[in-house]
Amino acid sequence: MGDDSEWMKLPVDQKCEHKLWKARLNGYEEALKLFQKIDDEKSPEWSKYLGLIKKFVTDSNAVAQLKGLEAALAYVENAHVAGKTTGEVASGVVNKVFNQPKARAKELGEDICLMYIEIEKGEAIQEELLKGLDNKNPKIIVACIETLRKALSEFGSKIISLKPIIKVLPKLFESREKAVRDEAKLLAVEIYRWIRDALRPPLQNINSVQLKELEEEWIKVSSAAPKQTRFLRSQQELKAKFEQQQGLGGDADGGDDDEEEAVPQVDAYELLEAVEILSKLPKDFYEKIEAKKWQERKEALEAVELLVKNPKLESGDYADLVKALKKVVGKDTNVMLVALAAKCLAGLATGLRKKFGQYAGHVVPTILEKFKEKKPQVVQALQEAIDAIFLTTTLQNISEDILAVMDNKNPTIKQQTSLFIARSFRHCTPSTLPKSLLKPFCAALLKHINDSAPEVRDAGFEALGTALKVAGEKAVNPFLTDVDKLKLDRIKECAEKVELVYGKKAGGAAEKKEGKPVTGKTTAVPGPAGDKETKDAATKPGPVKKASAVKAGVPPKKGKPAAAAGTGAAGPKGKKGPETKEIFESELSIEVCEEKAAAVLPASCIQQLDSGNWKERLACMEEFQKSVELMERSEMPCQALVRMLAKKPGWKETNFQVMQMKLHIVALIAQKGNFSKTSAQVVLDGLVDKVGDVKCGTNAKEAMTAIAEACQLPWTAEQVVAMAFSQKNPKNQSETLNWLSNAIKEFGFSGLNVKAFISNVKTALAATNPAVRTSAITLLGVMYLYVGPSLRMFFEDEKPALLSQIDAEFEKMQGQTAPAPTRGISRHSVGGGDDGEEEEEQEEVGNDVVDLLPRTDIGDKITAELVSKIGDKNWKIRKEGLDEVTSIINEAKFIQPNIGELPAALKGRLNDSNKILVQQTLSILQQLATAMGPNIKQYVKNLGIPVITVLGDSKNNVRAAALATVNAWAEQTGMKEWLEGEDLSEELKKENPFLRQELLGWLAEKLPALRSVPSDLLLCVPHLYSCLEDRNGDVRKKAQDALPFFMMHLGFEKMAKATGKLKPTSKDQVLAMLEKAKANMPAKPAPPAKASSRVVGGAASAKFQPASAFADDLGSNTVESKPDLKKAKAGGLSSKTKVQGKKVLSKPSLKEEDDKSGPIFIIVPNGKEQRMREEKALKVLKWNFTTPRDEYIEQLKTQMSTCVAKWLQDEMFHADFQHHNKALTVMIEHLESEKDGVISCLDLILKWLTLRFFDTNTSVLMKALEYLKLLFNLLSQEEYHLTENEASSFIPYLILKVGEPKDVIRKDVRAILNRMCLIYPASKMFLFIMEGTKSKNSKQRAECLEELGCLVESYGMNVCQPTPGKALKEMATHIGDRDNTVRNAALNTIVTVYNVHGDQVFKLIGNLSEKDMSMLEERIKRSAKRPSSAPVRQAEEKPQRTQNISAHASMMRKGQAEDMSSKLKIMYRTYRIQNRNMGSHSETTHTVPREFQLDLDEIENDNGTVRCEMPALVQHKLDDIFEPVLIPEPKIRAVSPHFDDMHSNTASTINFVISQVASGDINTSIQALTQIDEVLKQEDKAEAMSGHIDQFLIATFMQLRLIYNTHMADEKLDKDEIVRLYSCIIGSMITLFQIESLAREASTGVLKDLMHGLITLMLDSRVEDLEEGEQVIRSVNLLVVKVLEKSDQTNILSALLVLLQDSLLATASSPKFSELVMKCLWRMVRLLPETINGINLDRILLDIHIFMKVFPKEKLKQCKSEFPIRTLKTLLHTLCKLKGPKILDHLTMIDNKNESELEAHLCRLMKHTMEQTGKADTDTEKGASHIEEKASKAKVNDILAEIFKKIGSKENTKEGLAELYEYKKKYSDVDIEPFLKNSSQFFQSYVERGLRLIETEREGKGRIATSTGISSQMEGTCIPLSTHTVSSSIGNTNGEEVGPSVYLERLKILRQRCGLDNAKQEDRPPLTSLLSKPALPTVASSTDMLHSKLSQLRESREQYQHLDLDSNQTHSSGIGTTLASPSSAAANIDDLKKRLERIKSSRK
Repeated sequence: MGDDSEWMKLPVDQKCEHKLWKARLNGYEEALKLFQKIDDEKSPEWSKYLGLIKKFVTDSNAVAQLKGLEAALAYVENAHVAGKTTGEVASGVVNKVFNQPKARAKELGEDICLMYIEIEKGEAIQEELLKGLDNKNPKIIVACIETLRKALSEFGSKIISLKPIIKVLPKLFESREKAVRDEAKLLAVEIYRWIRDALRPPLQNINSVQLKELEEEWIKVSSAAPKQTRFLRSQQELKAKFEQQQGLGGDADGGDDDEEEAVPQVDAYELLEAVEILSKLPKDFYEKIEAKKWQERKEALEAVELLVKNPKLESGDYADLVKALKKVVGKDTNVMLVALAAKCLAGLATGLRKKFGQYAGHVVPTILEKFKEKKPQVVQALQEAIDAIFLTTTLQNISEDILAVMDNKNPTIKQQTSLFIARSFRHCTPSTLPKSLLKPFCAALLKHINDSAPEVRDAGFEALGTALKVAGEKAVNPFLTDVDKLKLDRIKECAEKVELVYGKKAGGAAEKKEGKPVTGKTTAVPGPAGDKETKDAATKPGPVKKASAVKAGVPPKKGKPAAAAGTGAAGPKGKKGPETKEIFESELSIEVCEEKAAAVLPASCIQQLDSGNWKERLACMEEFQKSVELMERSEMPCQALVRMLAKKPGWKETNFQVMQMKLHIVALIAQKGNFSKTSAQVVLDGLVDKVGDVKCGTNAKEAMTAIAEACQLPWTAEQVVAMAFSQKNPKNQSETLNWLSNAIKEFGFSGLNVKAFISNVKTALAATNPAVRTSAITLLGVMYLYVGPSLRMFFEDEKPALLSQIDAEFEKMQGQTAPAPTRGISRHSVGGGDDGEEEEEQEEVGNDVVDLLPRTDIGDKITAELVSKIGDKNWKIRKEGLDEVTSIINEAKFIQPNIGELPAALKGRLNDSNKILVQQTLSILQQLATAMGPNIKQYVKNLGIPVITVLGDSKNNVRAAALATVNAWAEQTGMKEWLEGEDLSEELKKENPFLRQELLGWLAEKLPALRSVPSDLLLCVPHLYSCLEDRNGDVRKKAQDALPFFMMHLGFEKMAKATGKLKPTSKDQVLAMLEKAKANMPAKPAPPAKASSRVVGGAASAKFQPASAFADDLGSNTVESKPDLKKAKAGGLSSKTKVQGKKVLSKPSLKEEDDKSGPIFIIVPNGKEQRMREEKALKVLKWNFTTPRDEYIEQLKTQMSTCVAKWLQDEMFHADFQHHNKALTVMIEHLESEKDGVISCLDLILKWLTLRFFDTNTSVLMKALEYLKLLFNLLSQEEYHLTENEASSFIPYLILKVGEPKDVIRKDVRAILNRMCLIYPASKMFLFIMEGTKSKNSKQRAECLEELGCLVESYGMNVCQPTPGKALKEMATHIGDRDNTVRNAALNTIVTVYNVHGDQVFKLIGNLSEKDMSMLEERIKRSAKRPSSAPVRQAEEKPQRTQNISAHASMMRKGQAEDMSSKLKIMYRTYRIQNRNMGSHSETTHTVPREFQLDLDEIENDNGTVRCEMPALVQHKLDDIFEPVLIPEPKIRAVSPHFDDMHSNTASTINFVISQVASGDINTSIQALTQIDEVLKQEDKAEAMSGHIDQFLIATFMQLRLIYNTHMADEKLDKDEIVRLYSCIIGSMITLFQIESLAREASTGVLKDLMHGLITLMLDSRVEDLEEGEQVIRSVNLLVVKVLEKSDQTNILSALLVLLQDSLLATASSPKFSELVMKCLWRMVRLLPETINGINLDRILLDIHIFMKVFPKEKLKQCKSEFPIRTLKTLLHTLCKLKGPKILDHLTMIDNKNESELEAHLCRLMKHTMEQTGKADTDTEKGASHIEEKASKAKVNDILAEIFKKIGSKENTKEGLAELYEYKKKYSDVDIEPFLKNSSQFFQSYVERGLRLIETEREGKGRIATSTGISSQMEGTCIPLSTHTVSSSIGNTNGEEVGPSVYLERLKILRQRCGLDNAKQEDRPPLTSLLSKPALPTVASSTDMLHSKLSQLRESREQYQHLDLDSNQTHSSGIGTTLASPSSAAANIDDLKKRLERIKSSRK
């Protein structure tokens, strides 16, 4: 036993480790209880057990282990830190629990594993379970399989990774243990449920019998998709949804869609093991495949065919094998072998998937060519092969090859290619089939549908139909404009039949999506084709075949960027015809022209056109001009007019004036009319001819510009330049080029045919005339603005001198931005119809010159000989080969992607032993990238990746060359190709430090610019982690640098998840780095705006282009044709571009848009409180610094991550200030809509803003201050109060900013400080600002001092903290400051204080130096503002000042609550002490107390003579309490209770409001009471008052005393105000005492004072003189009853005893006072039987003991009244009767029992009670009740008389009947016969009928329904005490109010009955109405209480009452009792007469 007691004392965690198993068992039990009890998952308690949980699980004692497992399960379920124990606990469970014989242990072990999965630790658990499968103990294996199966069944395949499980399944099926095999079978069935047939291939090799059994089981599996039934902690929403569905009745249909998503489709391929086949190829394969005998070739192929049947192949270098197979397909004569080789290729493609993509480009052309074979089996094999290959690459990559075959003469090839295109399209989506691809394909297919061979046509239709279905009509229709209706219908018909691979009608998606072009893709235009068409259009007049080509350059409507304009025109508008006519029209003959011109021109004008006199010609031109100016656009026959102008002499006009006019008219016509290209061709020749003319040149240029505007610049420019260079005049040539340079600037560059210009520019550069050369160079400069550096490539072979001039021009242009186009826009926005729209064609025209270059096909030059040279053994020959390649590329400049066998040859050279050759190869590859442009993409896998390998070279220069090459390639291809697949991760895997650091450095540079990356990037992460721990420091550094960029794309979660496979030590390190990187993680670059998706779209205005190109370079991952990055930079983002740049960033893609739609602040329940607790407990850094260090920023970021939207947080913590501005803008927008969110995160927001105060950027600071102003406005509207934590972490930093040099900022900060006082106590603000005066910054000191002055002015001296003296001394020190502004501020502040506080200031300041003092006095004199005394006194008198408060704070600042409550306490304490010392109410006269001081002595003594004049007021007896009471409502309702938002500072708010209750200002007090009342009335808020009840009651009775002593005596005060105040006090107290839980909190002392106050009020005759005084007194009656019933019975009983004792001791106390106290005690006595058990009798007896000690029997008997002694006896008797002898056990608290007679008295009583048992003990209560007994009988007649009176009256008859029914029901023996006897027969039957009717009505109802409108609540709350007959007002049933005359009438009747005469009635003051004013709505009329009274009649035995019938006191209902017998009546009347005499004499 000794041992037991030892360990029993230990704490729980030590018991759990004890060596005794019992101790451990006990420890586990206690731990289990503890774990279930802890609510907070983050409680520090959990951490204690972190290291123990494993021991819980692996306990060596089986019994203890079971309990340990239960505790461990509870721990894992509830503890936040449980995840850290996963590995060790899981391995413990597997090894030590799964082998236990007890099934319960195994069950718990499984539950623990599943619980770990639930808390997101699935991977670790799965790993441990899979390890368990290798255990030798079959029990463990079975348990592990079972756990895996359960986990899969509950959590589903999304969470439980199937791949590793499927890997081990076959091994499990081979186990010798049947149990293991059976369990494996169950697991296989479970897996089959989730992935269906994907499970078959991995299991195909197991035992056939087992497979058969499995197949049978699988058939039984339900076909319904399985659903996840248990959810991770992070999947709570899914869980809720699931439960809701279950609730709706199992698998409601509603959930299907979601569920489909929930179960991921598993790809069987993923589950397979990859097979390595290259090594298994026959050794002689490559010889055999080349053998002459076809049989040998066949053998070789069959061997391959067998190997490629493996469904998944290991990646490797298949280049040689593919090459061999390709050769067979292309060259072999034996068609069987072709088919066989095709099958092998198909197998390879299927097995390698994406890894085969790099070979696709080589094979596709060969297969397509081979389609010429007719044999079905060959065609089928080829189809299968090409389809399989298509899936390994993208349509983009092989499009060139396909398009090349489309023009083949062989119809079978054309047919099969079209069919292949159709099949390929089915795999596409609108995004993978962009217009750039559609266009060339549609163009080629359109030729096919016009082919002579029907099969080609059909295939073409099918392909086009598929395209239409996939991309949608809007995208495809523009390419089908020339297709006739029949063919179009056929295409549509095909489209309907198409079934797409991706399900759902893609067309729909396309319709939605295509409105915005695929982001990030610059579209490539097959240059030559497009241009050719344009040229044709230009040269042939008349209608043109293809509108879209012609209209290639229509500028879009104003302001729309290109893409938007393009898509506008993309739809099938059906207006193409008219548009074409507008630009080109048929040529008119000269006759027709003359006719048309004659119709619009004056005859004279036409005649004089060819006049010989130049003046006439001039006059004619003037007429002509006028006519043109007046013509409407629609009427103007442009072609006719220009032909008239060209009529002889036409353009050969010799007079320059006429010529100028002529040219001006051409310009006018072009501007005003619908000017077609046909018209333009008439005049352009003439214009070009005149452009060089000195006098007419300007007009000619104007005309050309007008034409360019009408017919688009691209076309006009081409015509003009061609014409200029077809003539010899150099002046014209140079001026034309000058015009073009200008025009490009005005119109922008879109749509221009660069190629045509370049050839003309070259001609110009070669001109002999220097002016022409100069113009050409100027034009190049302008083009350079738009095209960028790549323009230079065209001129590299010019002479060096010329080249240097060009370079100089380019140099000049560097850094300039292309100007925004000013023309080419307006005209079309004015022109109706579709003018402004533009065709796709021109949207596609690449501005990137690289696309317009004529590319050379160098395929023929890459001969087998060259390739063998490159691969030669001799390095010199290899070098020769490489040199040749260099020269081939140099010659060709721009090449097509077809480079034959070159890639393989070059790849070999990258690992050449000769480093010089490696470098040469790298430079060739760099050249190749530039020469091939974006098409180099297809070589990334087989050439680009090997270049990356070179980055691992040991030589620095080789690495540098490799890096330059990789960058050159990436610039052309974008990054997507590089990141796709496993290649990059394979490279990173190599443990080469050089390779790793270079590659990581490269990725760190490229990743930040990408908007999205392929998911394959994740494959690099494990290797990235190993780099983080690499031995080489450089590698580690580069890895750390790259980490944030990986995280930016993959997200923290994925990255953290990937650490799961690391060793524990590594894992912790890596996780720490991840956390750090998370902080530095940059935001993803926003996608470009629509404009930017086309760098050069149709008329993307020039200013947009560089920006968009730039955005593209940053963001594009799949870029078809990519402008140089250099070009974009050269374009330079100058101011204008930046505007666009912003636009580019501001439009996120749809997905991001969605992310941003939610709330920005997420409300985390109790988040703020939790943060405060953490800061208090120093778990986190306290927000206190001189400059913010990184750890503070980190901490804030972490805290914000849970409650601020991710995207906003990224903006808030971005390194760039513009993002901070953006964040602030968003926060301002969301301020109103997310009030609650803002308040819940307020502490974090304020902390973040403090960080902004340390930024140097003014715009952020201004924005932050703007936000703060709005924020504090909102908070004050919401009546929020800053918590201490929020204030202390924000205000000091705000005050720093008050010293800013900029005025505007200082002003804002002051305004904010001002507003803050509305939400934070000014007194506390004072301290912070005071602290600010100690700053070194003089501006700050000065501003702070001024602010202090303002605070004192607004809030008085109370605001000065810690004391006014200290504060002033501190301020005064600044009078001697060396800075003038500070001195002035200090003086002004002290003057302000002086103005408020008077001369006392000098006393407070103390000693000042003479100089300072004289300055101060001087300043005070100057201010000449005498102190007004009122505010000062006011400040002393009340806890708060209302009159003197500045306008915006008319409600006093809510913050002073704490101060108030403490003052209140002090006032109360002094009051109590004085009260005790006095112990009596002295009879001093009613003097007004010393002004403005709450002199408690005075108040206490001041009961005044008035009370002595009062008649005995027993009318306040408590039985009136059930008069329904009008609790008057205050007229002014507070706007809303201050505690509407119960925040952490509720307590201080309540303190404050309570302190206002005791305010000397009536309105303030009323407002405070109203607010408290509102709070108490709302159940959910009432509990906030808990803990403040005493405080409230103290404030209340202090207010009552204030009214009694001050307000009532104040003649000036409107008495209505006092009544209002009383009403509010009583109203809110009644509300309080209806809430029992709160009422019971009142303590004895407070209750004593409260009862004292209330009884004093009841006896205050002045109240009755008030108009509504009676109403008030009646309310007090009701309140007293509530207090007696609802308070803590011990406390109230004790309070009453003390109060009685005090009142008896006080000589001056009115006997009425004691009497009422005793009545209350009787009431308590009557309640004792119900309440006795809840009473602390010891305390009560102690109080009685003290009472009896002060008042022994003798002394009591000397009292005038016998009531005190009776009361005491009754109380003791009742206690004895209820408790019996046990009462004597309750004398424990009495120290010296002999000091009083209590014990002796109790013993006597006990004895007496024992003797009298059984007898009715009438004696004890005799004194109190003998009169009651008589009275209750005497009353019956009166009541019935009243009831019959009602029945007899017209209005109240129903009410009377109901009352009679109630009465009869209650007193069945009552006789109503006498009342009916005298009435008519009709009345008798009416009464009987009425009673019957009521009875039938009520029989069905369980409760008594009242027709008089008594609310059930009233019945409940008002337990009558009274013995009164009838309630006073004879109100009718609907509770209308009753006039005073009724009362007078009733009074007369009553007086007569009592034998009193009414003669002297007139002498008395008139009876005031009991009605409340309209402002005080009635609660219920007193009639409503009748039932309640009648029903309680029997209980009301309180009979002892004085009938003081003074008219002032008729506030209680009926007066007196109606006497039953004459004798008693006479006796009573005599008694009454005497009493009346007494009253009269006292009145005199």
